[in-house]
Amino acid sequence: MNKYLTSAIGRFRLIAFLEGISLILLVFVGMPLKYMADNPLWVEVIGPIHGGLFLLFIYFTLRTAMDQEWKFFKTTWLVLLSSFIPFGTFYVDHKILKPIHE
Repeated sequence: MNKYLTSAIGRFRLIAFLEGISLILLVFVGMPLKYMADNPLWVEVIGPIHGGLFLLFIYFTLRTAMDQEWKFFKTTWLVLLSSFIPFGTFYVDHKILKPIHE
């Protein structure tokens, strides 16, 4: 079975990756098309998907923070903040989640 699906941290890494991709698509593809080309289709499709992935990301962040006993302002807050910054979840995956998963 895939290493990302067999553990909670692996599932968190997968959700973080998907959430990061959805944010990039929304910000760099959907929003420009909506406002520059008057084509809201991408935002209408990607927006709800991103919203669902964002909620899953928040859930997995809080769950992992409790399991790993993260300090709130040192680690948990950084991970939560990463979901608002394009490419932020990829940084957090590389610096925080991947070492835990290995």
